[in-house]
Amino acid sequence: MTLLLLAIIFRVVNLQYVHGDKYRKLASELTSRADTIYANRGNVYAADGNLLATSMSKFNIYMDLVTVDSKVFEENIADLSKELSKMLGHSVNYHQSRLRSAKNRKKRYFLIARDIGYTDYLKMKQFPIFKLGVYKGGFIAKQRTERAHPIGKIAERTIGYHDFRGEAGIEGAFADYMQGENGLRWVQKIAKNQWKPISDYNEKEPTDGQDVITTLDVNIQDITHHALLAQLENYEADHGCAVVMETATGEIKAISNLGRTSKGKYFEKRNYAVWESHEPGSTFKLASLMAALDDKKIDTSTVVDTEKGKIFIHGSKVEDSHRGGYGKISAARVFEVSSNVGIVKLIQKYYDRQPEKFIKKIASYGFTKPIGFQIKGEGMPVVPKPSDKRWNKISLEWMSWGYGISVTPMQILMFYNAVANNGVMVKPRFVKELRRQEKTEKVFKTEIVNPQIASKETLKKIRKVMENVVIKGTAKNIYSPNFSMAGKTGTAKKFLPKHIDKNGKTINAGYSNKHYVASFAGFFPADKPKYSCIVVIHDPKKKKGYYGATVAGPVFKEIAQKIFTTTPIDNQSVNDKVQFVEIDKEFATYNTKLNKNYTEVPNVKGMPGMDAVSLLENMGLKVKISGVGKVESQSLRKGEKLEKGKTIRLKLS
Repeated sequence: MTLLLLAIIFRVVNLQYVHGDKYRKLASELTSRADTIYANRGNVYAADGNLLATSMSKFNIYMDLVTVDSKVFEENIADLSKELSKMLGHSVNYHQSRLRSAKNRKKRYFLIARDIGYTDYLKMKQFPIFKLGVYKGGFIAKQRTERAHPIGKIAERTIGYHDFRGEAGIEGAFADYMQGENGLRWVQKIAKNQWKPISDYNEKEPTDGQDVITTLDVNIQDITHHALLAQLENYEADHGCAVVMETATGEIKAISNLGRTSKGKYFEKRNYAVWESHEPGSTFKLASLMAALDDKKIDTSTVVDTEKGKIFIHGSKVEDSHRGGYGKISAARVFEVSSNVGIVKLIQKYYDRQPEKFIKKIASYGFTKPIGFQIKGEGMPVVPKPSDKRWNKISLEWMSWGYGISVTPMQILMFYNAVANNGVMVKPRFVKELRRQEKTEKVFKTEIVNPQIASKETLKKIRKVMENVVIKGTAKNIYSPNFSMAGKTGTAKKFLPKHIDKNGKTINAGYSNKHYVASFAGFFPADKPKYSCIVVIHDPKKKKGYYGATVAGPVFKEIAQKIFTTTPIDNQSVNDKVQFVEIDKEFATYNTKLNKNYTEVPNVKGMPGMDAVSLLENMGLKVKISGVGKVESQSLRKGEKLEKGKTIRLKLS
């Protein structure tokens, strides 16, 4: 017995003084831990103040009934049940019965409510018993944050994600700025996998992330999205993109990228405008014509014989879409009617012995290297040089009409925009600035890529022939006497690798007579360009049409026409100060409404869609929306009795 007693004493001393610190630390880690309070990710705004992406806080509320004094519980259970009934629905007796049962069963993590909004969370904290805090009132709140996109799927790939799909688009590019700094609070273990805060106050408060103010305009984005979508559906195309860029600043006002599902529906599948590098076809003829004009090899009046619309170069056929050809025509007319034979013969004649000079021009137009976007996934251009192994006898000629090279729609747009911008090539950009609350922390200014891509004389001639493409050339089908446009159509056969078709037949690699890329790039108004735009549609159903003029051109026209009619060009000035004052004013109005205690359905007409959704959901209503922008109408009338769980439908415009 004495030896046993001595062994026990030795063990106690050893644990207490020799290994005491180790085991005390282990015990503390098993019963308490630091719990991260995640900061709200910064919002993404359109240039006009509309929310494009935002974080919404949701709370699950639990109650530790063991910590609540029995006397306090009995004195306040009726009042607590009344408040819960008002907020969550169900009868007072229902809540009272549940609470009593949980108290009797000594529940320490009893679920009170799931997925309530921030406003309801603040109100619930002040309910009887709960207002006593964590230890006396047993109030436990578990917060999580959801990312919401108020305008839905429109421009989704460019706005980006912050979830399992990866950090694409703006969300990914500015993740470090937007994520903020997480907070900290200590929690104590009360049961298996159940933890509650040690105190009512956080050890460290979270700091919300910076907001990103984009260049996107919700109205122009809506116009662009629906114009592209309608045409893709009409021609049953595989995918397509459309981008609108402000000429002087390089600001992207709209970008739509839609791909087809197996069920024939379209969604933002990939950012085709940025990612997809492909053979552009005839839209590249603008670069060829400009190079020859600027090097003074030709003039717009230079005559070229297109013969009967078909020639062979080193055994490879070059053919015009117009049967019989155009005969002898001017270089300007070659461009207007998009003669493949004409442009190939011009470039072959003047650059066949000095292809390096032509490639140097192409490089100055921004085609030989990526633009360098902050968002991920930009496609790599491919423009062969005479020193490359892949260069062959027909590389120069094929390049002149948009084959044998690979560039992205954004590169074509940047080039066309430079023509519209009097030769000044500016880098396309998606973000205007970063802001934290009311303070601007970083401004992204217009970046000049090339101060002058061609002489003023060359640009004047080029813009005139581009205008004539719409007036009397391949795009005369989209001409309008009400507003002017300038641009170039493009129709390219797709090069398909060796593959097996649906019938099991092996098809060798080559250009397909069934698969095409239809495109149109240009600017408007033609005399004083405000916007440039590109539309690219892949694999339209051939029997319905596949030419750039009939497939892509009408999308360009609809975008230009609607922008022209809804936002008069002369009044489209950019005033950041005014815009951000409006944002602040709307936020202040929304904040006032958010913190009001509602018993009736409020009037949300005129509110931005996301603000209305957040407000109504935090009041306990289920919200369904249609359209984009601000609330035009609501299904539940103002002043109607508020019933939690009821559905309200909002129409946005």
